[in-house]
Amino acid sequence: MYFINHEQIDQRIQFLEVLAATCKKLEEQWALGEGDLVLHMAQERVLHLAIETVTDVGSLLIDAFILRDASSYEDIVEIVHGEGAYSEALTATLLELVKLRKPLVQEYVNWDRELFHPLIPKLPAAFEEFAASVKAFIKKEME
Repeated sequence: MYFINHEQIDQRIQFLEVLAATCKKLEEQWALGEGDLVLHMAQERVLHLAIETVTDVGSLLIDAFILRDASSYEDIVEIVHGEGAYSEALTATLLELVKLRKPLVQEYVNWDRELFHPLIPKLPAAFEEFAASVKAFIKKEME
């Protein structure tokens, strides 16, 4: 029998809805030409929180289903994908996202704050698919 921390997984999946709404708001404000420093910093924070949330859920799934230990953020995504939790397309988006962690948290002084990151508009749909996929994966594994 597996122990799945449903509460933590559910909290993080619900938080993805907040991040999705924030992505949409950022996109709207950017389109209006409101790309000031605060908006740039908000974009960075949304990307960082998205990385942490997705990898937290992945880590919880790895722990729950006693999968092999992950060696990196990318590995978390790949391990869970390897178990059939989500599609190839979603995996590609999630890998693109988690690869931003190092630049965001270690190389932040060199981050290009003039551009709207191309992942921001993709994330709301990715989060929706991620949430549905994780729920379906848990249900399937519990049968």
